[in-house]
Amino acid sequence: MAGNYSAKDARNLIFQFDQLRHSLDNSIQAEKAAALDVKAACDNILNAKMLTILQGVSVDELARSKKGLRIKALKDAGIAYMDQLATMSAQRIAAVDGIGPESAREINAEVHRVAAQAKREVRVSLSLDEQNALTDKLVKSIYKYKKIRADVSQALQKTDPYKANIEACTNALDAVGGGLKKLFASSKSKEQAARAYDYLSRLYSGYAAVVNDLDAHVRVYERTDSGTAWANFAAEPVSFVSVIEEVYPGIYGEDETQYGLPEELAEEVRGEDISSEGLKCTLRRYQEWGVKYILHQGNVLLGDEMGLGKTIQAIAAMVSLRSCGATHSFVVCPASVLANWCREIVKMSDLKAYKVHGPSRDAEFEAWVKKGGVAVTTYETCGSLKVDANLHYDLLVVDEAHYIKNPAAQRTNNVIRLSTKAERILFMTGTPLENNVDEMIALINILQPKVADNARNISSISSAPQFMKTVAPVYYRRKREDVLNELPEKEEIDEWCTMTKEDMIVYAACVLGRNYAQSRRVSWNVKDLKDSSKAQRLLEIVKEAEEDGRKVLVFSFFLDTIDRVVKLLGDKAMGPVTGAVPPGRRQEIIDEFEQAPAGTVLVGQVQSLGTGLNIQSASVVIICEPQFKPSTENQAISRAYRMGQSRKVLVYRLLCEGSVDERIMEILENKQQIFDDYADESVAAQRAEGITDSGYRDLIEEEIDRIKKSDEYKDIVIHV
Repeated sequence: MAGNYSAKDARNLIFQFDQLRHSLDNSIQAEKAAALDVKAACDNILNAKMLTILQGVSVDELARSKKGLRIKALKDAGIAYMDQLATMSAQRIAAVDGIGPESAREINAEVHRVAAQAKREVRVSLSLDEQNALTDKLVKSIYKYKKIRADVSQALQKTDPYKANIEACTNALDAVGGGLKKLFASSKSKEQAARAYDYLSRLYSGYAAVVNDLDAHVRVYERTDSGTAWANFAAEPVSFVSVIEEVYPGIYGEDETQYGLPEELAEEVRGEDISSEGLKCTLRRYQEWGVKYILHQGNVLLGDEMGLGKTIQAIAAMVSLRSCGATHSFVVCPASVLANWCREIVKMSDLKAYKVHGPSRDAEFEAWVKKGGVAVTTYETCGSLKVDANLHYDLLVVDEAHYIKNPAAQRTNNVIRLSTKAERILFMTGTPLENNVDEMIALINILQPKVADNARNISSISSAPQFMKTVAPVYYRRKREDVLNELPEKEEIDEWCTMTKEDMIVYAACVLGRNYAQSRRVSWNVKDLKDSSKAQRLLEIVKEAEEDGRKVLVFSFFLDTIDRVVKLLGDKAMGPVTGAVPPGRRQEIIDEFEQAPAGTVLVGQVQSLGTGLNIQSASVVIICEPQFKPSTENQAISRAYRMGQSRKVLVYRLLCEGSVDERIMEILENKQQIFDDYADESVAAQRAEGITDSGYRDLIEEEIDRIKKSDEYKDIVIHV
């Protein structure tokens, strides 16, 4: 074995592995450098905003806080505003006639104090509407860091297991060396060196491929263009903000040590470990903290404001529990969001979701009991489930928990029955409860009776900090302005509604009758909107928006849908704005809407209200049916999601599961992917125009075939 390689061969092999180690170290350093680039880009934006604030601040302000400064000398030299001073060093200030070194140092120190105070008042925010040299640099830096970090992590997972062996083998080869040293080496040393050489020779090809691929990728990311980075931001805005939080802790002024909890409880929650293995999305830091709170406290009521991601925190808790051996989770929710929950579980995690509802509910429930995963059911269905006395599961999630605020209600008793089987319980509601103390205590009583008793004793001071401290072990609510200071941003939510029987009957008749226009009005063309799954979900969203101090825009392509929505909402509705309304009157309606109270809904035709108008006072957008062109929706959403918007914009698409809505969304997602894949926007636009009328007719033919073969529609088709 000792003669299978020469000393030169050994030196070359050691040198090659040294080169690979050096290359790997360079890539790791590139990740660290990219993180520093992100921080520097953030500082550039903060400094620019700070200078903007100081532009209008006279240097006379310095004399107010510190007497004796030579302000007149500065003004005589043409230095009239603080932003000018903020960019000058003490040496440059000292060069001004009439100002000596000591005075210059005092002025410089005072300006830095004022600048630091101004800097604390500004935030780094990213928006597709605010693309400039500074934000370009930031999004490019973040994109580069994300990519390098992911590739370095993947490469280290593949190379780290060999690190110790490589070092041991190179040492074994060095110990034997060549020439006389090798000649007089012991047989055992030669044997070890021969095995080491053989091992490294076999390892080299695959190991080098990993390291060299990483190096090549890093070089590509160093040349990232703005278009690629902004496209990635548009697709994954949360991940960009998460990177900023990661590399620049405290940049958004968040109380990261407590997030609003009492200090002692916060310290306990901070130590909770969570696992994200199997989670397919990025959690914000406040969401990670929410998951820790849920897991640490056991039975809790999460009351985060609308749009802060309560659902994803619940799913993340399920994923983390699984890493500790948990197998079964159970979700109870309103029927209007049943389909949405199932989709979100699959989209955001690798957990299996079972829809325990409708004709197959018993079979789905039994499958969940046997296989594990997440069972999702409605308040109505959970009361009729045959739950074995010996059944126990790991987590019960109750969405829109204010539905069970009445202790005497049957659905409350149904949920309580299920809760006795659960190791942990998570109630969720975005509806504020602080001003409905009895309702809050009723919910807390189900979760932690001792806390409820303590809270009941001081309920007369429910607005005082003492009350909130008392309920902190079970009730946790964050407000948007406390955790999302980098906003405005936009969250698009596909609200998948489960069709009612009436929805299905009308829908089947429209499709089988090839009534193309009516088939697009899924759920809006039932005789009574009380039987419309979309209408009921719209009312829920509007109610929650009102309670959250928001105003709403509702868009539809169809005039009859618009009319029905206006009648459904009654005095909450304004408009409608359609093509028949003159432009001048449209603006008058917008002006009236701007002055209207929270909960007001402006209804309009997507072609008319969706273009040319600025409606920043609305922060919730509801789209009644999917549009054929993505650009149509984007224009409508942009009425609220634009410069000047002070709140996060929530966009809800009302969609019906098991309808043409699904196929339209699939096609549009594919076309959007085509758009994202092309850097040349003119080419992308040609490839992603939308759905044509002929394409929709083909889609209906497919839907006719599906309905005729579907067991779900078997009885309905007979009567159509």
